Amino acid sequence: MSDLKVALVQTSQFWEDKNRNLLHFDQLLENQLNEKVDMLVFPEMFHTGFTMNAANLAETMTDSIAIDWLKEKAKHFECLTVASLIIKENGKFFNRMLAVQPSGSIQYYDKRHLFTLANEDKYYAAGNMNTIVEFRGWRILLQVCYDLRFPENSRNSVSLSGEFDFDLICYVANWPERRIAHWNVLLPARAIENQCCVVAVNRLGSDENALTYNGCSQAISALGEFCLHPIENLEIVKIISLSMDQLLETRSKLPFLKDKRPL
Repeated sequence: MSDLKVALVQTSQFWEDKNRNLLHFDQLLENQLNEKVDMLVFPEMFHTGFTMNAANLAETMTDSIAIDWLKEKAKHFECLTVASLIIKENGKFFNRMLAVQPSGSIQYYDKRHLFTLANEDKYYAAGNMNTIVEFRGWRILLQVCYDLRFPENSRNSVSLSGEFDFDLICYVANWPERRIAHWNVLLPARAIENQCCVVAVNRLGSDENALTYNGCSQAISALGEFCLHPIENLEIVKIISLSMDQLLETRSKLPFLKDKRPL
């Protein structure tokens, strides 16, 4: 089984300025992405910041500068590109996480747990199902920010034949510095309890709500050990490699999930 090389793009975001954000991502990738990767991961609402201005900033699945940009990067770098953005569909707005393949095909996940403290639930519709993306031998569960607080939303299972639902959880976020201790505790917990790897990308900087962000993007093995320690207050494209052999060995030696009981 092949390893998965992931590039975590941790950066500041310019408030509701789509073109400036995309240009900034272009510059970061040009200057820092110096090797081939399988997956590029950007923060939540990557080209607007976490805003409730959905009506003015939403795009559609057929008319989107963000999707065109993600498709171009997926094709150019021959990798999976992952980010969330504001999508309008059937008269509703969604905080939608996309996984774009080099071929241009797209799978998506609509954030299921909306952040009521910021009134996200008043502007966006919640999703109602999970999405698992298969790419280069890995099954990847898509999750967005506040979903992290709800372990039932990312509960792995294993079949009698030993096949797991997913191998990796990928989180994209705008998670404030004031609650970063929770982020740093819950991410390893999700890896341990689901016997999977975790990759999580958070933003830097500040927004128009007077919130500050210190990043702490990270990657974690199924044992809860850091493949990449939290990166604090550094704008960077950081590349890490996740080992499928190590993941399979962990599951073989410590077959905890087979003892899970239905609730």
